[in-house]
Amino acid sequence: MRRRQPSPRRSGTPGSVRIIGGRWRGRRIDVVDGAELRPTPDRVRETLFNWLMPVLPGVRCLDLYAGTGVLGLEALSRGAAESWFVERDAGAAAAIEATLQRLNDPGTGSRDGSTDRVLTTDAERWLGKPPLSTFGLVFLDPPYAANNLADLCTLLARGWLAEQATVYLETSRSQSLPVLPEGWHLHRESQAGDVRFALATIRSS
Repeated sequence: MRRRQPSPRRSGTPGSVRIIGGRWRGRRIDVVDGAELRPTPDRVRETLFNWLMPVLPGVRCLDLYAGTGVLGLEALSRGAAESWFVERDAGAAAAIEATLQRLNDPGTGSRDGSTDRVLTTDAERWLGKPPLSTFGLVFLDPPYAANNLADLCTLLARGWLAEQATVYLETSRSQSLPVLPEGWHLHRESQAGDVRFALATIRSS
């Protein structure tokens, strides 16, 4: 989920987005007014999660710059074990919490979401701290204007990644993907509209 900077959300930006696959297919996620969010388009997510099918079952996810949380939620819907969401906007983070509670309602026969976490903090600053855990799948979709993918990859490589982890990278089509840290391999890359996106895999040391 990327954050539009600095302009506010455009008229016509959807007030909700839908989960497109898995146990929660078709469920809607609210887009918080005033949080300057722009969800990753359905077309991009469809391609991305087709790529991710082999790694999703049981994986631990980290959704950085989570926005609506749609990437981490889509992963949970498709079999991921847990997701941590990092989003600095308090309203957006609260909305992710509410969505998790709604989707994980025991009355719906859904999953146990007790290990999912929502952290209201700046993602880059948080990654600069000693790692709290390791993750097998990371969604890395910062504001395009920040142009900080390379710095974020460097921080992730300092202990946040499980062996043979997968990292999703998203940026503007007008921008190049960063030079990857040692041991990272560009596995897939594509473009759709204004979006350039890719998967990097991390080779076991």
